[in-house]
Amino acid sequence: MEVILLEKVGRMGNVGDKVNVKSGYARNFLFPFTKAIPATKENLANFETRRAELLKVAEGKLSAAQARAAKLNGMSITIAANAGDEGKLFGSVGTRDIADAITLAGQPIEKSEVLLPAGALREIGEFTVALSLGSEVTAEIKLQITASK
Repeated sequence: MEVILLEKVGRMGNVGDKVNVKSGYARNFLFPFTKAIPATKENLANFETRRAELLKVAEGKLSAAQARAAKLNGMSITIAANAGDEGKLFGSVGTRDIADAITLAGQPIEKSEVLLPAGALREIGEFTVALSLGSEVTAEIKLQITASK
């Protein structure tokens, strides 16, 4: 199915690109979240009239994400968790815990923006956690997990 992207979508393309995607991906993700429209003659004509507006919106989102990244880069967060004598946690520290700690520190963030590719953290120590703030903007924070008394 051919679609016209209304915003930058991962590695798929930029605003205004005409790409082929599977119909289920288009119906279940791209269309409901207004990230794309079907590539019909009418939609192509409508898109061309709105191109400047859509590019300006995309650029505004990018600059807002970059401003958030500048505030978050290098931020240091400490989370206290129950742990045993060997440094293993009773439970784990996941994306929700990290997002809540960053929000309490004054920078609102969603748990879906926290990237933990190896899964939840299960031991005491210092970690570097990546945050995905947009399709091409990332930030890194330092996370210290300590044993709670």
